Amino acid sequence: MKTTKGIIDRFEESMVVVEIDGQTYDLPRAIFQADVQVGQVIHISTEVDQAETEAREKEATDLMDDLFE
Repeated sequence: MKTTKGIIDRFEESMVVVEIDGQTYDLPRAIFQADVQVGQVIHISTEVDQAETEAREKEATDLMDDLFE
């Protein structure tokens, strides 16, 4: 799992603008806690779901096989 630190820069409609390493990113407000505030430091974690990835790859391969048969 990889974790990145960011700062809540501002809110724009249903988006939260997060600054990470000098760049800003618009992320959906729905993924944040309801009480998040401008200036707070947050940690964003990402993790690859290998099982889901493999299932999607298999589904795509099966669809292509069906299409080209």
